Amino acid sequence: MPNQEDPTEKINLHHGSGGEHTTKLLNEVIFKYLGNPILDVRHDGAFLDIQGKLAFSTDSYVISPIFFKGGNIGELAVNGTVNDLSMCGAMPKYLSLAFIIEEGFGLDEFTQIIKSIRATADKAGVFIVTGDTKVVEKGKGDQIYINTSGVGVLHEKANIKISRIQVGDSIIINMPIASHGMAIMSEREGLQFESEILSDTNNLNFMVEKLLDKCGEDIHFLRDATRGGLASVLHEITTESTLGMLLEDEKILVDTQVQSACEILGLDPLYVANEGVFACIVSPSVENEIMEILKFLGQNPSLIGKITNDTNAKIILESAFGGKRVVSPLIGEQLPRIC
Repeated sequence: MPNQEDPTEKINLHHGSGGEHTTKLLNEVIFKYLGNPILDVRHDGAFLDIQGKLAFSTDSYVISPIFFKGGNIGELAVNGTVNDLSMCGAMPKYLSLAFIIEEGFGLDEFTQIIKSIRATADKAGVFIVTGDTKVVEKGKGDQIYINTSGVGVLHEKANIKISRIQVGDSIIINMPIASHGMAIMSEREGLQFESEILSDTNNLNFMVEKLLDKCGEDIHFLRDATRGGLASVLHEITTESTLGMLLEDEKILVDTQVQSACEILGLDPLYVANEGVFACIVSPSVENEIMEILKFLGQNPSLIGKITNDTNAKIILESAFGGKRVVSPLIGEQLPRIC
């Protein structure tokens, strides 16, 4: 049974049996750190009072390593679903939380993840209201997997649709790219740099709310640049909209240490995963206001390009010297188990 004074204690199959050990795990770890008035009802589901149009999203997290510089799988699981809802123009309210834990996973590590989940949820202003825990046999999982699902209320000014993207729209990203993927890879490969590369995992909901408050209808589309990186997200947009993009290479910012790590590992930062970067496609009439709001909120935004009428749905990257190249879609998996 859980004993938080013993950092060597492991989670075993009996913790997922539904009996006494399950109850102790719930009471002494999960409910202890995640408790709130809705979750504390301890029903099979949650009773919610929500008004307005809703957005709903779900995602699963299988990252390796589960602890990395700048975060862990628990923080990622909360921020990931919060951000997916935010990209819909919704203000996240409630999350479900489900674990699949491999037998032998450390109880101390599990407790650290639970504490991180609570801190991250508090920061994002969301409640964990229901969940599930399963334990699988040794060798049938990889330490721990997490699923989060969430609901949020659509912002009254949100109208985020791929069909609203127009030729001439501006493409803005909120901060330099590729930090998350390189934080994971530098951890895996044991790379050392003058300063640590930290994951950019962060909640974007309050940022998006401010943008919608001020610019509302002029924000045509939002998408966070997670798995597959910025290039993959932009390819999704051009494919679905049948429009093109002209990007400025020098405007796509990459931190020096991140760029160095990419070069060492032979990776293109355009295809490296992010967890706090999103692309904002807006009317050119509000591009300056969007940039100023993001700067005020502590971001390092950049206007990276424009939407074009390229019917072949191509993304063209132009260098500072006028050279141009096509940004191809990602083939295969550049970085496995990244989120």
